[in-house]
This record gives sequence, C-alpha cells and structure tokens, in this order.
Amino acid sequence: MQPLPDSLRPTAERLFTDRLELAERFVTLLAEQGPERGLIGPREVDRLWERHLLNCALMVDAIDSAAPTATTLADIGSGAGLPGVVIAIARPNLQVTLVETMQRRATWLEEVDAELGLGLEVVRARAEELHGVRSFEVVTARAVAALDKLARWTLPLVAEDGMLLAMKGSSAAEEVQNAQKVLTKLGGVDPTISQYGMGEVEVPTTVVQVRRRAKATRKGDARG
Repeated sequence: MQPLPDSLRPTAERLFTDRLELAERFVTLLAEQGPERGLIGPREVDRLWERHLLNCALMVDAIDSAAPTATTLADIGSGAGLPGVVIAIARPNLQVTLVETMQRRATWLEEVDAELGLGLEVVRARAEELHGVRSFEVVTARAVAALDKLARWTLPLVAEDGMLLAMKGSSAAEEVQNAQKVLTKLGGVDPTISQYGMGEVEVPTTVVQVRRRAKATRKGDARG
C-alpha cells in the first residue's frame, strides 16, 4: 500500500471526505498492478498521491465551481482511471462514464469498479463513436490531446449548457488560443483557465473550462 504523506492528508481529507479509504485502495491497486499492466510507469509508483490522485481529485473543485448541479459525467480516454475513477470516488452523486478505446484498459477499469463498488459505466469506444448517441453535463479529459483536437472529440458529447473540463499543463493558454476557431465552430464558448489546489499541493491542477452554448430556442434568438 502506498501511504498518504502527512503533508497531503488535509487536502485528501477535504476532497475525498469519508471516502478516503476508497482512494487509498485505488492507490494500492495502481501501485501493485499499474506498471505491469502498462497503465503507469514504474517511476510513478512513488508519487501516485501528489502527481496523480490529488492532481485528479482537484478536478472536483472545478466541477463544483463550473457545474455544481451536474449529475452525469464522462471521462474520455480514462486509461488508468485518471481522473474518472478518482472523481467517482470523491463525488458519488455523479454518474460517471469512462470512455476508453483499448480493451486491456477497459478491462482494468471494470475490475477497479468491481473491486471498489463505484457503480461506473465503462464504454469501450472512441469518443467520436458516441457523437449523436450520448451526451453528458460534464466531460473531462487528462493528457489526451491538444485542445483543438480534443474539442473535436469531446464537445459533441457535452450537453447544451454543459461543460468541458480539460486538465492541461503550462501550454494551456497557447492551446486555448490555437483552438479558438474550433471551439467556436463546435459551440464552445467562454473558455477560461483556472488553477486548483494553490497552497495545498506543489503543482496546482490547471483546468481549461469550456461551456457548450445552448441552441437558440426560436428563430432569430441568438442568445446562448
């Protein structure tokens, strides 16, 4: 089991509340099985809490801020379950769907769900295959693709007035600028960049937030 560092415990307790034990069990699964199953690199085992678990758990602050009443969320390219599984642990009120293309990763996610009893939906598919079929109030992604490409995959899955929340790094501002035309074409409005965990973790979580414009309700109505 990978122990939770004392310095990070207050943040972990704030984010996971009474489900911290589930988060600890997930970390143990990742540490024991992640490297051999090609989910994480061997060097990541010793820094699972700060680099991965809390980095992803801080996404719930973004959700609480951008979409506090949301009940459905899809995580695209879930891989090892980051951030989808972590969000599901921290926010059991959300119905979380994990979308993953690779069979071995989808199998892992199903096993994690069975082990932790999270009630996840695991869908083995490319995001594009769900366009016009599924929609979610919140769509998340971490380290999947540059924002312009990611928007093409994800914004069609965002319900009207829903939110795309993309975890990004230092290139976030440049990516938003480069993706502006694509975002506009797909109905993405009000792109903002926010950081969560300032003063709590060494490297705050950077999130690009994009709202999907609601369609006009009547002819000539351009509001949204």
